[in-house]
Amino acid sequence: MAVHGRGRGGGRPTLEEVAARAGVGRGTVSRVINGSPSVSDATRAAVEAAVAELGYVPNTAARALAANRTDAIALVVPEPETRFFAEPYFSEMLRGVGTALADTEMQLLLIFAGNDRERQRLAQYLAAHRVDGVLLVSVHADDPLPDMIAELGIPAVISGPRSADEPLASVDSDNHGGGRSATAHLIGQGRRRIAHITGRLDVYGAQRRTDGYRTALAEAGIEEDQGLVEPGDFSEEGGRRAMAALLERRPDLDAVFAASDVTAAGARQVLREAGRGIPDDVALVGYDDSAIARHMDPPLTSVRQPITEMGRVMTDLLLEQTAVREPRRRVPAGVRRPQTVLPTQLVRRQSS
Repeated sequence: MAVHGRGRGGGRPTLEEVAARAGVGRGTVSRVINGSPSVSDATRAAVEAAVAELGYVPNTAARALAANRTDAIALVVPEPETRFFAEPYFSEMLRGVGTALADTEMQLLLIFAGNDRERQRLAQYLAAHRVDGVLLVSVHADDPLPDMIAELGIPAVISGPRSADEPLASVDSDNHGGGRSATAHLIGQGRRRIAHITGRLDVYGAQRRTDGYRTALAEAGIEEDQGLVEPGDFSEEGGRRAMAALLERRPDLDAVFAASDVTAAGARQVLREAGRGIPDDVALVGYDDSAIARHMDPPLTSVRQPITEMGRVMTDLLLEQTAVREPRRRVPAGVRRPQTVLPTQLVRRQSS
């Protein structure tokens, strides 16, 4: 009885052993394994039979090395690990990336670069050509990582541009439209003293949500009150701090638009501790339409951005870039990659 999966000497079967078993040359076996059409049906059948009989497994690492590829991409998150695992945004993004890679041979590396030491270590890793491309998530305006990656000539896609002039390929949701629809909804419910807890304003998407808030107020003829705008940072604790400051400054507010569901959860706690009913006294709207929004009491009205789809589209764009096997070269100044913007949708629930 034949023993599968062992070559001469009991080791892994080699390409040469497959060639000898099929009665062909080593190059012919290589062409069959790599799907070349320049092989006859009879030869292909003989090689495939030898591969099956010996249990030969192609050395994908060696093939990638020969093609000057690693068959790996990195998902780089310039945030602390604690934030990554605490906020639903990141898990949804990761799900989309995984979906796009499911039918490929690409491996995914998750790399945190939330401080200078981690960024330096990442720079060394990328300079050694350890990955074929990079996905960048949650990048702040002053983050040096995107420019560093561009200098190395590594294909990259960013989740949301750093500014309107972003040179890297980016995928984002319509943050301005989302902020506008959230605020317009509150105005439509008869609210007039609408507070806004922003996200981190060094993140372009947060700036655009705030711009959308202002646009909706202007369209309704409501003069913006700077006392009703309080900086946040997308976190639950940031939502608590901002809500406490807003209540102290403007206790007559009747609605809050928070830049994330997590922030809205923190704001809700402070409102309840202050004896404010939701939505009777204060209507509340979040952003992301995460599981938090659905499970909050009362369920939270939220702007749905297609985070999973964003992760999938980002990965597809990166795979398109890495499929073009050219020598690494810096992106010339002034050249802009595609900027993809996906639509958002307001999901109404009992909080407003």
